[in-house]
Amino acid sequence: MHAYEVRHRKDHRGVDLISDALPFGRLWYAQVSHTIGYAEFYSRSRDAVIRVYDDSGNLIETHEQAGEFKGPALLPTNASPGPMLTGIALARRLGDHLTSPKL
Repeated sequence: MHAYEVRHRKDHRGVDLISDALPFGRLWYAQVSHTIGYAEFYSRSRDAVIRVYDDSGNLIETHEQAGEFKGPALLPTNASPGPMLTGIALARRLGDHLTSPKL
């Protein structure tokens, strides 16, 4: 599960999105709604909780999201084909479609 915190910056120039799931640990945004949207998009394949805090550090909002995409092509296991096979199959299908005579 990904956990995100949205906290107002001390310099009053927007908000910070803080999480260990982010590549840099912290991102700066001008609006809270953009921050929540990014966190929901970034963790669309995993369960996530997004907590929004006010200037005083009090929790004012909580958003919970269940991961939507949990198929074997995205999260492969030992018994399932990996995403590489899916990519190869799609590429071959596209190639067959492009080279087939038009009706």
